[in-house]
Amino acid sequence: MFDYLKMLELENAISQLKVIHVAGTKGKGSTCAFTESILRSCGFRTGLFTSPHLIDVRERFRLDGVEVSEKKFLEYFWWCWNRFQEKTGDDVPMPNYFRFLTLLGFKIFSAEKVDVAIMEVGLGGKFDPTNVVQDPIVCGITSLGYDHMEILGYTLREIAGEKAGIFKKGIPAYTVPQSEEAMHALEDKASQLGVPFQVALPLDPKLLKDEHLGLHGEHQFINAGLAIALSSLWLRRTGNLKDMLINENTLPAQFIRGLSRVNLEGRAQVVPDPLVQVHNSSHGGLIFYLDGAHSPESLEVCAKWFSCAIDENTHHLEEPHENHPNRQGEEENLQVLLFNCMSVRDPQLLLPRLVNTCAQNGVKFHKAIFVPNQSVYYKVTFHSSPPTEPEQVDLSWQQTLQEVWNNLHQNEQGCSSSVFPSIPSAIKWLRENAQQSRPIQFQVLVTGSLHLVGDVLKLIKQ
Repeated sequence: MFDYLKMLELENAISQLKVIHVAGTKGKGSTCAFTESILRSCGFRTGLFTSPHLIDVRERFRLDGVEVSEKKFLEYFWWCWNRFQEKTGDDVPMPNYFRFLTLLGFKIFSAEKVDVAIMEVGLGGKFDPTNVVQDPIVCGITSLGYDHMEILGYTLREIAGEKAGIFKKGIPAYTVPQSEEAMHALEDKASQLGVPFQVALPLDPKLLKDEHLGLHGEHQFINAGLAIALSSLWLRRTGNLKDMLINENTLPAQFIRGLSRVNLEGRAQVVPDPLVQVHNSSHGGLIFYLDGAHSPESLEVCAKWFSCAIDENTHHLEEPHENHPNRQGEEENLQVLLFNCMSVRDPQLLLPRLVNTCAQNGVKFHKAIFVPNQSVYYKVTFHSSPPTEPEQVDLSWQQTLQEVWNNLHQNEQGCSSSVFPSIPSAIKWLRENAQQSRPIQFQVLVTGSLHLVGDVLKLIKQ
């Protein structure tokens, strides 16, 4: 990465960026989004680098809260690409996909002269391409858990050690409340490097006054608390805190505005299906609840959010229908799971956590659908559209997921499962059944993979 920076002559530009660097297992994207929105609301020009993207690669690079324009993206893309074509070779080959995008992010933010660059770590921390930042203003570690264990290690201490690899000598760092094992690892690394290290407490909802967080779910108060700490320290270290009063009892109006107006697709997102809703003026229809959770801990959080979200939706339906005066809200909802995860993950850890947490909150799925990610085919075969015939698709992993699911529901009635060869075929089935089953409302939880969430969003929007 340092060789690549030299090829692009970006070493000096990166050293001048005022970076907030964020690693962690859960909540990295949300924390970065909150932080960006807060500082933008304070009047600063912001750059936000996150991953992965859901629909368009330009989502990874946001300037002032908006994904970089196609014109600028192409301009900076070819600027980097052409220099690498000239200067790479056998000793230093072309950078891989994520390294290239990271370098492109640095080029965009430096060329666009952002006041602050919020950089989300891709994987781990110590060896992540974003870790070429040598002098960030502040570092943050979000909630830690078991993820990418084949790379980061099989204990929380090992995983925390990799995440703490973004710590720099003497540079302040914040984290959120962690398990004892993870916290000890973070504290040890901070002590070795002389890092002023503090724990940011979850945001007290009362500080928002009459506003609400722009991202939904109880866990977002943890991410918001970290974002407030990171933003406050960035303002202080860059000499921009001015007269803002920030303490445990008060938040500046700019902070409240930033926290309430933040937007991040694919995280606790509710999207009514436009086709079914248009043709169904009565109650019912098809609603997608999308969350890119993909670790045991994040799936538990996702399950709690989904349970609360559909409960809130049910309250809206509790008034009797004009045509069905005796039908009440509880009877008119049918919960469906649309799921996939990467084959490096263990469904024996993921699916029970999701199912059991939903059950504890009174939610039982009537059907589970397992599909391959559509984006996989774009990346692997470069087809303009994914294969549609079952025999063209290897569904062995989805069948494994289905088997785990069926074993969880061996003695239960009223819970079926299916494997579909593609996301379009699954959505087609959902739409047809939702149309035919009015006034029942289909509530579909889409989770297990951010790629899956992105592919579903793409199809819904089309």
